[in-house]
Amino acid sequence: MGFHGAWHGIIHSTDEKPKITWPLLKRVLGFAYPYRGLIVIMLFLILMNTMLTLLTPLILRDLIDNSIPSGNINRLIALALALLFVPIIAGGFSISQRRINARIGEGVIYDLRLALYARLQRMSLRFFTNTKVGELMSRLNNDVIGAQNAISSTIVGIITQIIQAIAVLAVMLTLEWRLTVISVVILPLFIFAARSLGTRLRDMARKQMEANARMNAMMNETLNIGGALLVKLFGRRQLEIERFSQRAAQVRDLGVDRAFAGSIFIAIIGLISAVGTALVYGLGGYFVIKGAFTIGTIVAFGAYLSSLYSALQGLSNAPVEFATSMVSFERVFEVIDLPLDIPEKTNAIALKDIRGEIVFDNVSFRYETGDEILLSDVHRYGSMDSVTAVLSGAQPDEEGEEITLRSQARNVALEEISFRAEPGKLIALVGPSGAGKTTLTYLIPRLYDVNSGSIRIDGIDLRDLTLESLSAQIGMVTQETYLFHDTIRTNLQYAKLDATQEELEEACRIANIHNFIQGLPDQYDTIVGERGYRLSGGEKQRIALARVILKNPRILVLDEATSSLDSESEALIQSALNNVMAQRTSIVIAHRLSTILAADLILVMDRGKIVESGNHAELLAQGGLYAHLYETQFRKGNSPLRAS
Repeated sequence: MGFHGAWHGIIHSTDEKPKITWPLLKRVLGFAYPYRGLIVIMLFLILMNTMLTLLTPLILRDLIDNSIPSGNINRLIALALALLFVPIIAGGFSISQRRINARIGEGVIYDLRLALYARLQRMSLRFFTNTKVGELMSRLNNDVIGAQNAISSTIVGIITQIIQAIAVLAVMLTLEWRLTVISVVILPLFIFAARSLGTRLRDMARKQMEANARMNAMMNETLNIGGALLVKLFGRRQLEIERFSQRAAQVRDLGVDRAFAGSIFIAIIGLISAVGTALVYGLGGYFVIKGAFTIGTIVAFGAYLSSLYSALQGLSNAPVEFATSMVSFERVFEVIDLPLDIPEKTNAIALKDIRGEIVFDNVSFRYETGDEILLSDVHRYGSMDSVTAVLSGAQPDEEGEEITLRSQARNVALEEISFRAEPGKLIALVGPSGAGKTTLTYLIPRLYDVNSGSIRIDGIDLRDLTLESLSAQIGMVTQETYLFHDTIRTNLQYAKLDATQEELEEACRIANIHNFIQGLPDQYDTIVGERGYRLSGGEKQRIALARVILKNPRILVLDEATSSLDSESEALIQSALNNVMAQRTSIVIAHRLSTILAADLILVMDRGKIVESGNHAELLAQGGLYAHLYETQFRKGNSPLRAS
């Protein structure tokens, strides 16, 4: 009872987080529940193994006290063989136990990673724009393994040591109760050692996890193709090496400190064990001299004492290890429990066979700068310490010259947006950089949710639809095309997993990219490289268009980004766009006059509002912002309108 109370006190120390409560423990054990059958078998093997190890000291006692003094050769041979076969059988139990334990541990790792990954896939775009990839990788790898250790190692160790301690104490009491009392007198010293160093070791464990997350975040930022290119272009190789050196050194130093503190803990426990052993052998020897019991008894008692102190040492360290593992579980559960800011209703409607009418009804939206859906212990170090979110309205995929007489900086990204896109019609969005065009397009597939107002497709509010069916009806091509580091075929089939070769080729012909692919050595099996960097901008965009064609959505949302391309690529993409937009409701951030002239409705945006709407002639006649953009951007004929 005393040791249990001390353990409880260690775990629930007021200056330590997380506090290990029953709900937390229940949730942790919930991950072990699917493996309860294997756990029962493992507990049986632990019990059998413990019982076998208890036989060895009794055999030694019989040898010393009976077989050897009596000269019984047959009994001596039998006991000697028993000393051989007991560890063999125990070893077999131990191997089986470890195998089952590994199956449980790896299963827990799988379940935790799957739960984490599934939750991250449901997070909104805002979450990923505010969280470093390396920090997420740390949760999926380091923290999951740390949490797995709690179930497959720490809990199993605690159970084994409890069984061992109880069994050994029971046998020791039957052998000699006075020596047993002397053996447990030093128990408060074990408790004191655990309480003294436990908090310090757990603090070190948490700091080491956070340092690892920061180091992983930096590696992901600087070793991906975009980060590596930026480092090389600005000649910051040595700077990044020094920054990495600082973060890696922090991980190293924390690891050294943690190992040192752990070794001190082990040394103290070993010293305490030595005190108990000295007491037992000293007083036990005295009792042997006085004839109270035999030499065999004290030899057996010494063997049991070693097992008892080994179990007590493990149990003293167990709260430290267990609470350290709880830090990992806390970090894993934090991700799993992240609130969804793009929720799906339980009775959501599946969108099928739509006409493609889109209605924005008094829509307003602002980017939230709070951290209520972010990871709570994500820290920004170095030059990023004082960076806070600042809304300028500009989006990362909007390029081009800014043609406006006033700043686009504001608190509200979109304000009271209302318009109707009829089925099969083309809506062109124009306006200065940062006016809110990309933000508007992001609301259609629910990458973000509106703060007020509503967006309806065929009269149904987007928030009443299932996310999967909404995604199936919308094809989106952003200015910054993303391709997986895989083959062209795999990147295309991402839109339709069962697409045939004929379907791939047909989509690529429409996108004017088939002939280029056919000219490659491996054709559709060509690896595109990290983020498609082995392809030019125009080639990537045409593959992205082919991917959308393969998806065959009823609604098309795209950033017609052609201003940075050569004239040949631009012409090919423009032709492909005309093919893609045919018979589809299209919302296009327009960069070219030809697209604007073809639009059924032009929406001119400024500072998050629609300030003008109409066709080309009507807007020119108004002499407003559209006329200003037109006059300043079309002095060279049919050049692209840089109004992203």
